[in-house]
Amino acid sequence: MESDIQSAYQEELLRLEEAGRIINRQLEELNAMPRYSGNDFTEQVLEGLREETRRKLATALPEPYFGRLDFQEAGHSGPTPLYIGKAGVEDRIGGNPLVIDWRAPAASLFYSFTGGDGPAEYDSPDGLVEGLVYLKRNLVIRKQILQRVTDSYMRGSGQGAVTDEFLLYRLGENKDNKLRDIVSTIQAEQDKIIRAAKNKALIIQGVAGSGKTTVALHRLAFLLYQYRDQVKAERMIIFAPNRMFLDYISGVLPELGVGDIAQTTFADWALERLDDNLKLGGEAQDLEKRFAVAAGPENAGKPDAQEPVPSGRWKGSAELADYLNRELDVYEKEYCLTQDFIPWEGTRQLPGKTIRHWFDVEIAHEPIGKRRQRVEARIRRWLEMELEATRDPKIRKDRKKLAGTRLKAYLKKWSPPSALEFYRRLFEPETRPAWVPEQLAEETRKRLAKREVLQEDLAALLHIHNRFYGIHGNDRFDHIVIDEAQDFSPLQVLVLKAHSKNHSFTILGDLAQGIHDYKGVRSWEEFAGLFGPEETETFQLNRSYRSTMEIIQFANGIIAHSGVAVSLAVPVFRSGEQVRVEQAAKRLPALVQAVRQLSEEAHGTIAVIGRTEKECAAIHKELVAAGFSPALLTASQQSYGGGLSVLPVYLSKGFEFDAVLVADVDEIRYKDSPRDAKLLYVACTRALHDLRLQYTGRPSPLLPAEEA
Repeated sequence: MESDIQSAYQEELLRLEEAGRIINRQLEELNAMPRYSGNDFTEQVLEGLREETRRKLATALPEPYFGRLDFQEAGHSGPTPLYIGKAGVEDRIGGNPLVIDWRAPAASLFYSFTGGDGPAEYDSPDGLVEGLVYLKRNLVIRKQILQRVTDSYMRGSGQGAVTDEFLLYRLGENKDNKLRDIVSTIQAEQDKIIRAAKNKALIIQGVAGSGKTTVALHRLAFLLYQYRDQVKAERMIIFAPNRMFLDYISGVLPELGVGDIAQTTFADWALERLDDNLKLGGEAQDLEKRFAVAAGPENAGKPDAQEPVPSGRWKGSAELADYLNRELDVYEKEYCLTQDFIPWEGTRQLPGKTIRHWFDVEIAHEPIGKRRQRVEARIRRWLEMELEATRDPKIRKDRKKLAGTRLKAYLKKWSPPSALEFYRRLFEPETRPAWVPEQLAEETRKRLAKREVLQEDLAALLHIHNRFYGIHGNDRFDHIVIDEAQDFSPLQVLVLKAHSKNHSFTILGDLAQGIHDYKGVRSWEEFAGLFGPEETETFQLNRSYRSTMEIIQFANGIIAHSGVAVSLAVPVFRSGEQVRVEQAAKRLPALVQAVRQLSEEAHGTIAVIGRTEKECAAIHKELVAAGFSPALLTASQQSYGGGLSVLPVYLSKGFEFDAVLVADVDEIRYKDSPRDAKLLYVACTRALHDLRLQYTGRPSPLLPAEEA
C-alpha cells in the first residue's frame, strides 16, 4: 500500500514538472510578444485573446490543476487521464488539452461521479458521452510544489463509492478572513446547481454550512463560461446582507478568474437609483431594538416582548405591489394637465387637449416621468416658434419675459412625479388605507418628512420610481444572485425581476436562519409564486460541510425549537471536540479565560458572539483590558479582518470561524421562542472546529437537557 502511494506521488511529480515546463514556455512566448495598442480592430481582437491566454497561464502556473480523472470513452481502447484545473490550458505541441477547465462538460464528470464500477456519462455539446471511470484522484499543489495525492476511487480495488478523505482534509483546515473557492471539493449536489440552466429562478434552501454562497459564486463563473456569448460579467449582480459580508466573499470570484461583477446590498443599490436625495436611517438602532431583550429575572422564561409593528411584512408584500399598481394606474390617468397654456394675451395659445394628445397618444408607450419631460420640451419648442414669428424685437422681448413667467407657473402645477411623494400618501391621515396601522403611519410619516427611509421602504419606493421613469438598459441584468434571501421580501424580488432580462436568478438562503422574519419570507413559495411554474427550480442542500458532527448535532437540537419546517443538517463524517457548555460564576472573567484558552490552541479565527452591540461593546472592553486586540464588529462595519472578533449574533450570519464562544446563553437572553432558537442556531453554526457556550444564573431552555 505504501509503495502504491509513493508510486502515485512520483508519477504525479513527473507530470507536474512537465506541465510546469509547458505552461511556463507558453507564457514566456506570449510575454515576449509586443502588446498591440493600435486602432486596427482585428489586431485589437487578437491582442485581447492573447491577453486572456496570458491571464489563464499565469493563473495556472503556480497551481495547474487539483484533480485527475481517468476516463475511457465508449468505443476507445483505453482510459485517458483528464487533469482538471481552474483554467484550461492547451498543449500546443501535442494538440491535446493539458488542463481542462473545471467548468467544461468533461470536467463535470469529476464532480458528478460518486463511485461504482458501472458506466458513467456527461453531457457535451455533441450529446451524451458514456464510458468508464478508472481513477479519481485529488491533488494539492501550492506554488508548483506537489503537497498531497489522494485517490478517492480506483477501479477494480473493491472500493464501491468515492471516499471523502480529501474533502475531510480540506474541511479540517483553519480559515482566514476571506471566503475561499471550493472548486477542488465541489460535491455532486452542489455541481448540479452550478450547472443548472440559465433562464430560470433557482431557489436554494440550504442548511448552515452547506456551501450556498460559494455554490452561487461558482455558478456565476460557470454561466460566464457556458454562455459566454449571451451573458457578460458587467451585467451580473450579487446582493448580500451587508457590506462586511461583501468584503468577506470578495476573494472568491477573483480566485476563479472572474471580475467586473457588481457586489452590493439592496439598500445601497436602491438608493443609487432613487433621485429623491434620501438617506437610510436608524439601521443600527433598529437592529438593537429588534434583538434586545427585557433583561431581568421577572422576564425569565417568558415569551419575547411584543415585536414592533411588523411593517416589513406588508411593506414588502406582493399585495402591496398590487395595491400600488392600482393607485398608480389612477394617478397616471389623471396626471397630465388639461388647461390651455396662454403665453401672452391675444389669440395665440396652446390648447390643453393638444398637450393631452401628445401625452396620452403620441408618446403613450413611455413612462409618465419621461413623457412629462418630452411634453415640457415640446411646449418650450412651440413657444420658441411663436416668439420667432413675432417680428417686432421689443414685442418679442416683452412676450418672452411674460411667457417665461407664465410657463414657470404653468409647469409648477405639473411637478415631476416623485416616488417619495406618492409613497407618502400611504401614511397621510387623509389618504391612509384602513389596513395601514395608525402608529406605523405616524412613525413612517415623520421619517419621510426628513427624507429618511428604512430598508423595508426601499422596494416600494423603487417600484413606484420604475413606474414613473422606467428602467434604463444598463440596469437590466443577465443574472441576479440574492444571498440570505430568507431576509428579502417578495416585493424586493418583484422589483429585481423587473430588472432581469430573462428571469435568471440564483436565490439562496435558509429559513432556519430567518432571524429577520418580520420583513423576510417564511416559505420559499412566497418567491416561487412570483414566477411562472416553468421558470423556477428548487434545490435543497442538507449536508453541512462547515462544522464537526458534534457541533451540527448540538445545533440541530436547538433549531428543533423554532418550528420551522425544514430538514435538519446532515453532517459530513468529521468528528471533533465535544461542544462545551459552561456555567460561569463571574461572567466577564470567565469569558476572558475561555478566549485565552482558545487563543492558545492556535485557532486562526475566533469569534465571541453576544446578544447585542451594547453587550458586545462591554465584552470587547474587557478583552482589551486583559491584553487582547479584538475587533468589535458592528452594523456599520465595512470589512472583516479575521483574528479575534466580538460581534452581535444578528451580524454573524453568513460567516464562519475556527472557534466560537457564545456568551450569555441564559434563560433571559435566549428564551424558548422561535426567534431566539433561530438566533442561537445561527451563533452555534458559525463554528468550524470548536464551539463553547457560557451562561451565568440559569441556562437557556433551548440548550439540550444534558448540557444545561
